[in-house]
Amino acid sequence: MRRRDAVLSLALVAFVSVVVRVIAANLIPFPRPEDTAYYVGVAQNLLEGRGLVSDALWSFGTPPLVFPRPAFEVWLPLPTILAAATMSVFGSTFGAAQVSSVIVGSLVPILAWWLAVEVGGALRLPAARLVMVALGAGLTAAVYLPLVLHSALPDSTMPFAVLGLLATILMARIVHRPSASDRLDLRLMPLGIILGLAALTRNEAVWLAATWVIVAGTAPGRSAADRVRMIGVGGLVALLVFAPWAYRNWVTFGSPLPGQAVTNALSLDGRDIFAWTEEPTLERYLAAGPEALLQLRVVGVTHNLLNVLLYLGIPVSAIALLGLPRVIRVQPLRPLLVSGILTFLATSLFFPVATTWGTFLHAAGPIHVLLIVSTVMGLDALIAWVGARRTWTRPVSWLGPLLGFTSSLLFTAALLPTFGAGSRAADQMYAILGARMAAAGVPMDASAGPVISNYPIWIAETAGVSALALPDEPPTAVLDLAAAFPGTRLVVVTGDGHAHWPHDIDAGVDDAECFREVDLGAPANPATPDPIADTRVFEIVCP
Repeated sequence: MRRRDAVLSLALVAFVSVVVRVIAANLIPFPRPEDTAYYVGVAQNLLEGRGLVSDALWSFGTPPLVFPRPAFEVWLPLPTILAAATMSVFGSTFGAAQVSSVIVGSLVPILAWWLAVEVGGALRLPAARLVMVALGAGLTAAVYLPLVLHSALPDSTMPFAVLGLLATILMARIVHRPSASDRLDLRLMPLGIILGLAALTRNEAVWLAATWVIVAGTAPGRSAADRVRMIGVGGLVALLVFAPWAYRNWVTFGSPLPGQAVTNALSLDGRDIFAWTEEPTLERYLAAGPEALLQLRVVGVTHNLLNVLLYLGIPVSAIALLGLPRVIRVQPLRPLLVSGILTFLATSLFFPVATTWGTFLHAAGPIHVLLIVSTVMGLDALIAWVGARRTWTRPVSWLGPLLGFTSSLLFTAALLPTFGAGSRAADQMYAILGARMAAAGVPMDASAGPVISNYPIWIAETAGVSALALPDEPPTAVLDLAAAFPGTRLVVVTGDGHAHWPHDIDAGVDDAECFREVDLGAPANPATPDPIADTRVFEIVCP
């Protein structure tokens, strides 16, 4: 590829990527889903001088159970650090935090362009076709719904996508393009730094590290000592990057590693992460029986394959199946393919319940890029084959990339506004909830003490109060939770997804009389739908 063509095509990819992500960020004014609110809320606390703390306590498995809650007992801090960086410049707002996600998310299409260049070069594509497939991969990634959506949300998805892609591209280069020097390959240093930063972003970085062990350990033409050196140096640098955070976790939570992995693995229901008196145990897990445990894994695999990879990327994700046979053995894609398989299988089989709540979703960015590259390469090969059969005399190598780009653009343009509307509706709902609770004489402010809710992070961030997760347990257990945090007297329940709440109160089970429902009144205009129609508030009246 000529340098001029490379520069122009890359500049176009970067421009489209930034523009689309800025538009997406403006369509989404409220941090939806909850994990986004968590990262932003901790960033705001950090900028206010409170440190890495949260006002929401949503996991009771890792002490200390105090307010303010030390942050990141389960998740990891890099997304918050990135958000805090842009918030320190543009103000402590959600919009300012989105600047960080737009910047990071805009790097993913550039990396998709780079990966397509690497793959096209390995396939020895003619220069004109190489330019087109690189441009097509970059532009398709720039408008691909899963990548666009999470580029407007300050969470871990895009940082992990960038680091995962960088790591796997660098792995392939180190293994298949050996250093000319007999000394230590200096590229191992940035690889180790990238792996360490990935470990500060998502727990799935462990599968990136395992990928390096597999790829380096099977590197062709290398001695055993060289393979051990590659694995050891990269791993040591990664550990040095992660070590300060591991020490902080050890001092704060009693363990150098993120907690709740065992709880997630033993969960039978997604709400087990909020357990108070009924924490998941191995005995309870095995008592579910082989059939139920197998069914959980079927659900996990199906969710990850269909809901995360296929449905969100239609039609590109479906067309990718055409291209996979062509690129599956291409050397530059091998680390990304190994990493994707490990991540998919681990989240589907080891954490089949947690993955339906977003575990694989937030780690799937690199795999989405793999599908995009596969699609563009598949379309390119198909069009080249048809052209040869039909003896076309004019090149149409632009047709495949155009199909990938336009189909993704149409799908994103159709669905992104729907997500934005949901974001605005959530923002309106919490504003109205606060006003109606104040009018009912039970304001959700500092006087309320900690508030128990099935959406504790949103409650904490919108009302500025301490919030506790509502366990999916009977009223007796919730009373015990309230007693453990003096001053707790309000329970806010939105929707009816819980098995116990609000159904146990309506059924009058034991201790249901200790929860008096608060009358939230009616909307100012009875002719319009009530934004908080499915929200109920209960006041704890038993001592």
